[in-house]
Amino acid sequence: MIVTRADFLKSATNEGEYPEAGAPEVAFCGRSNVGKSSCLNVLAQRTHLARVSKTPGRTRLLNFFELDLVEETRSGAKKPAKTVRLVDLPGYGFASGPREERKRWKGMIEFYLSRREPLRAFVVLIDGEIGPQPNDHEMIEWSVSLGKKPIVVATKIDKLKSSRRAAALQKHAAALHIPAVLPFGAKEKLGVNELWKALLLETGLLP
Repeated sequence: MIVTRADFLKSATNEGEYPEAGAPEVAFCGRSNVGKSSCLNVLAQRTHLARVSKTPGRTRLLNFFELDLVEETRSGAKKPAKTVRLVDLPGYGFASGPREERKRWKGMIEFYLSRREPLRAFVVLIDGEIGPQPNDHEMIEWSVSLGKKPIVVATKIDKLKSSRRAAALQKHAAALHIPAVLPFGAKEKLGVNELWKALLLETGLLP
């Protein structure tokens, strides 16, 4: 998959600030500092599209990005461009900040996930090193209650030895009671094509 355009559209805190409906959207959820921004940057084939911070809870807004994608066939021919929006949501879990502010963040996330019409897929990111935490279980259960099937991705999986990765993914999937967890490693760019395929299938952009 070749990304020919990757733009930051805008940040929002409420429905009135969302960009106008257009391309299908994919929401990226996860605990604070799980690697959402790094994942977005790798998918977008850009270095600084989404802000990366070592401070948990730094992302406090819904950040919308729009990408144009071109798929190259084995013969080298390029298929027509597809447009998709990736939405970086504030981290849940141990986000820093006053209690009232955390409550506001939670309401902001819940409203977007339950009401946004162009939303076509959830991506729930878990830490591949430590496995799913209670808040990850809650997010997945909640998305299922909305009738959505989350795409669960284990970030930082490239920090594990290659011989341990498959077993770790199976263990995480079993703990979450789901068929599979996709691997992703920003440093080694591991699992990028597999995640793009899952996203395009879920959004309907890939037959």
